[in-house]
Order: sequence, then C-alpha cells, then structure tokens
Amino acid sequence: MFPVLFEVFGIKIYTYGVLVAMGVFLAYFLLLRLGKKEGLNVNHIENTLLLALIFGIVISRITYIMEHPEQIKSIADVFAIWQGGLTFFGGLIGGIVGVLIGTYKYKLPIWKIADLSVIAVAIAHSIGRLGCTSAGCCYGKPFLAENINPGIHFSDKFPFFYVVFPEGAVAPPYMPLYPTQLMEFLGLLVIFFILLLFSKRKPFDGFLFALYMLLYGALRFFLEFYRGVTPPIQPIGLTWNQIVSIFMALSSLILMVVLKYERKAKKA
Repeated sequence: MFPVLFEVFGIKIYTYGVLVAMGVFLAYFLLLRLGKKEGLNVNHIENTLLLALIFGIVISRITYIMEHPEQIKSIADVFAIWQGGLTFFGGLIGGIVGVLIGTYKYKLPIWKIADLSVIAVAIAHSIGRLGCTSAGCCYGKPFLAENINPGIHFSDKFPFFYVVFPEGAVAPPYMPLYPTQLMEFLGLLVIFFILLLFSKRKPFDGFLFALYMLLYGALRFFLEFYRGVTPPIQPIGLTWNQIVSIFMALSSLILMVVLKYERKAKKA
C-alpha cells in the first residue's frame, strides 16, 4: 500500500525491495541453521544459496519482462526490480538451476538440500508477497465494493476483505481488488509451518520438496482464478500459471512414489 517506504536526499527506498531483501535474509539464516542441524557444510550451503539467488533473480526478472513488456519504457526499467517485478515461477526455475549447480560442485545430498530449500523458499516467498502488496504488482481482479479509499477493507463476501491501491502503485488506483497478494502471503505461511512440522518426521529425503510442490501448486492454481494480471489462455480458460501449477502438483505425486520406492529398494 506504500510503494515508497521513505526518501533520503532524493533517493527513494522502495518497500518492495526492502521486504524482498528481508525475506532473502531470513531464508538465508534459516537455511544455514537447518543445514547445520543436518550436519552439512555451512560454507558449501552459503555458496549454493548465492548461486540460487543469482540465477533466481535473473530468470525471474526475464520472465516478468516477457509477461509484462508494457511496463518497460527504457533500459533502466529492465533493472528496476526494487520497484516490483519478479515472477515466482521464473525465480523457482532459476533457483533450482543454481541449487543443482551448487550440489553438483560441492557434492551435497541433493534431496536433503531440496527439503531444506523449500522451507526457506516458503517463508521468503511469503514475505515477498507483502512486498507485492506494497508495490501493487500481482494484483487481483476487481472486487464488487463501494469503498474506493486506499487501504485494506473488510467485506461479508469471500475472501472477506479487499484492497484499494493509491496512485503510484502498479495496480489500478482507487479500484476495489481481490487481495491476491495477501491471500498468497497467508497461504504460504500455512505451507511454511506444515513443512516445518513434517521436517521432524519426514519419511524420506525429498518428501518435503514434493510436499511443497503439491501444496503450492494447489494454492497457486486456486489463486489464479482471482488474479487480474495474467489473462487465461483460450479456449481452455486457464492461465499459463495454472498449467504450471497442475504440472507441479502431478510431478510431486510422481516424485513421492518414486522416492518412496527407492527408499524401500535401498532397505531391501
């Protein structure tokens, strides 16, 4: 709701950038803590995380520009990620590429690293959605309401609250919208705590990664019906994000079966 957090000597500090940075730092320290508990080399995890971050940001920005070319007015706009403008699926693909490079280079146990990574990703992503709320990106479809004052307002209709953005945000100003950013923030928090709970009793390495893929795929598929930034593909009536979400969910189920079978085979 507040795109600019504050301004110092004419330099604008954007809320989106601050919150995304907070999410990354929290994920960083959480990943190191979890990795240390697993007895992994912390330095190797740090370097792998750096690779994931670099690849994640670059690919996430590229996919955002491909999805929203109308927002790029100059070369400077290509690099202005602090104002908002990263896609999660692009970041996830880039992050996976970085993690694969790191695990191969440092010979880390890939599924154990994958399990730890998704816990960190869930909390970082949730805080990042608060950044989206501040910038107005990833906004929802119009919500039927009369109050057009900027802010968060309660309603008697699902999801029982809506948002109105001011001038200067990416979202259309003074228009009641579904609070898709905040809905995803809450959903990701739930996923984060579910992953933490199962981390203490997971049946095999890779289980948390597969569970995350299933839960987030289901969450994103549902939220896409309320998001207003990605038009559906005709004639199927689904967005490309929903197609990816379906692929994530189905892949997670297959992965669970494969990893469980491999675990039984190793025991045998």
